[in-house]
Amino acid sequence: MKETESKRLPLDDPLVSVIVPIYNEENTLHRLLERLRNAPFRKEIITVDDFSGDNSVEILKREKDIVFLQHGENKGKGAAIRTGIKHAKGDIVIVQDADLEYDPFEIPKVIAPIVEGRSDIVFGSRFRHGLPRDMALANKIANVLLIWTVRVLFGYKLTDEATCYKAVRRDLLRSMNLKCNRFEFCPEVTAKALRRGIKIDEVEIDSYRPRSVKEGKKIKWKDGFEALATLFRYRFRD
Repeated sequence: MKETESKRLPLDDPLVSVIVPIYNEENTLHRLLERLRNAPFRKEIITVDDFSGDNSVEILKREKDIVFLQHGENKGKGAAIRTGIKHAKGDIVIVQDADLEYDPFEIPKVIAPIVEGRSDIVFGSRFRHGLPRDMALANKIANVLLIWTVRVLFGYKLTDEATCYKAVRRDLLRSMNLKCNRFEFCPEVTAKALRRGIKIDEVEIDSYRPRSVKEGKKIKWKDGFEALATLFRYRFRD
């Protein structure tokens, strides 16, 4: 029996904590928050500004229906997510990037297996029908390497390890004792769940639109190596 199967029950009208890590996202932030507000599920929006140098903070200060948290120095995306998790009150936690690569209207179907009591953790897969044509070649290579590394290390078939949309029951996520500071949040969650024998379900998402470096994409090639190292690290130690 999986570690949490005995505790798993359907959730009646769940509250979803949506954590939005932010670093210099003034161009898309207002549109993202409006899109998120209008998405059809009950939510709390937790924004964590990671010491932005643009007008992101000024935009966030004008928003009245969000939880607004700040870092006094730039610590990284993973650190921002961990800060958000500490303040999350929802039954389910999911991360939403502020750059509009992912559409918040997809969140209800990502969280559905958890709401229905069928799962504890669900990934929103961008790649059920192959890699996006307009994704940069380096990103395609990194994603394929991560997918196959999970298969080799854990014997588990995922179609999209590095997706932003990882929906997890809050109690399970907090029990993982996350250490990530940068983009290694994704592989750390993946590795710690699979090492415990917890099944990861996947739901296809349709609206993913990769942005370019010119548009503000921040992940670098070295982050791919750190992601691989994180999978190895947590495969062989707690």
